[in-house]
Amino acid sequence: MGKIIKCLDRVVYWSIVAIPFSIAIAPAFTNTFMGFLFFSYFVKKAIKRERLFVATPINLPFILLILISIISFKNSIAYQASFRGITKLMQNAFLFLICAEEIKDRRHISRIVLFIIFGATLASVDALWQIYSGRDFIRGHTPIINIGLKRATAAFPNANVLGVYLSAITPLLIGLALYYYKGFKKILMLLICALACLGIILTFSRPTALALYLSILFICIYKKDKAAIAILLIFLLITPFILPKNIKDWAREIKYNPIIFMCNTDRVSVYKNTLNMIRHHPLIGVGVNTFSRNYLKYKLPEPESARTTDFMYAHNHFLQMAGEIGLLGLGIFFWLLFRLFKFSLRGYKNLKDDYCKAVSLSLIACLLAFLVNGLTETSLYYARVAMIFWYLIGFSFSLNRYALAGI
Repeated sequence: MGKIIKCLDRVVYWSIVAIPFSIAIAPAFTNTFMGFLFFSYFVKKAIKRERLFVATPINLPFILLILISIISFKNSIAYQASFRGITKLMQNAFLFLICAEEIKDRRHISRIVLFIIFGATLASVDALWQIYSGRDFIRGHTPIINIGLKRATAAFPNANVLGVYLSAITPLLIGLALYYYKGFKKILMLLICALACLGIILTFSRPTALALYLSILFICIYKKDKAAIAILLIFLLITPFILPKNIKDWAREIKYNPIIFMCNTDRVSVYKNTLNMIRHHPLIGVGVNTFSRNYLKYKLPEPESARTTDFMYAHNHFLQMAGEIGLLGLGIFFWLLFRLFKFSLRGYKNLKDDYCKAVSLSLIACLLAFLVNGLTETSLYYARVAMIFWYLIGFSFSLNRYALAGI
């Protein structure tokens, strides 16, 4: 029996290490490791007759999030789709709770970080190759073309999803490069950071660039690094002058409207239609995981230049959440985020180990980047990358254990 438990422990251990890297390759690859993780964890717990999950600061708000999602079934027009939505929520819960408990020690953390670096490097090199050769070398995707610019997708379904993935993990690399590594390792990590940033640039996703910028600024402000803050502000000032000509011409066409520049006209229409949906069902929404099925019903008249299809995501995960499970559900999610950042920052302050402190602060920046990107993308509802958010939450909470232990 001891050998079986030891084997299950190893499967859990290495599945946690592999998951963030696997996202850069294919959903099937990730789902395989997720299956290994869940199966091994639950079997191990059953054999040892242990309590299933550890307590975390967001357990209560997450339970309430599930409850309000179940209550939203009352307005659902597709119970099967809503049931799948609850299933996804439960999978997210399993992921962050298992990571919070099973990330073992500093060596385990180092291996996870290493595989995150591998994932960022692979996706960025693939993006570069795709722009150069016309196809990515993992899945054979061609780049997409917008306003005459080639936009890299790498092995992801589109450029924006690649941007969500890279912006969610690149702050971890940057935080370690700036505030932990020394000598040759620092130089190497800075080169990897430059490569990851280039991968983000090749997506030409403005929200992704904003998310990365704000996450780096957050780290620098928290570290009180005046030189880095000054460099970031200078970069912000010169950015309009170094943008590609296609983007400058397009910005001129839209009369430098900042909302259109960040969102596009079709997203503005989506937001208006989503607010109409929320007005009709403000408390518990139209039903979890049924936004797209309900979208046509709440479409308002749209200008010719801002037409949307009849089957859409909200392109804003906060609005989509309010549409599906109401303002009550959105309020619970904001409470979850408040507790997440409050306790993660507290854990960072209490950590003694320099490496763990650098990882902890950088993970908070990663979560911030994911949420900022979701202001114009439905990041929490893209199955390919949504799990990275919950994975990073579990990773962050695992470090709180070390803080409590005085490490």
